[in-house]
Amino acid sequence: MLNKKVEEALVSQIEKEAYSSNLYLSMAVWAETNGFEGTSKWFYAQADEERLHMLKFIKYVNERGGKSVIPSIEQPPSEFSSMKEVFAMTLEHEQYISSLINDIIGVCVEEKDFTTQTWMQWFVNEQIEEEASVASINDKLRILGDHSLYMFDQDIMGMRGSVPASAE
Repeated sequence: MLNKKVEEALVSQIEKEAYSSNLYLSMAVWAETNGFEGTSKWFYAQADEERLHMLKFIKYVNERGGKSVIPSIEQPPSEFSSMKEVFAMTLEHEQYISSLINDIIGVCVEEKDFTTQTWMQWFVNEQIEEEASVASINDKLRILGDHSLYMFDQDIMGMRGSVPASAE
């Protein structure tokens, strides 16, 4: 049976993962409507990934005897001033999500829920990868300056790997 405090922390994370998905959808729309096809595909794929994370939390809570709650989601921003701003916000958001994952693990430790703590390790590893990936993209944008965004846009999918079919 899932500890009540742990359940509350996990249910709260469901909303954060849903917001992440919508934030990346918003960024995908911005990129797509500004002619950055590669970047839009990257963000569509990221949005799909965040939705899958949300579903992992939902299923885990339900399977462990808790009850997931499907949240209302705050509307993300829809206008961005530049590619640099979009990816700076992305890194900041991923760091925020990492802090939330760490907070959940803290609750697991306090409540001696070592099963959930072990399950959460997948998210810890995922966040390490996400932050490193986005930091690398920010480095590339810094090196490019405000030039060569066309080449960046063409190259970005190679930085991510394969695109899920639903993102194409």
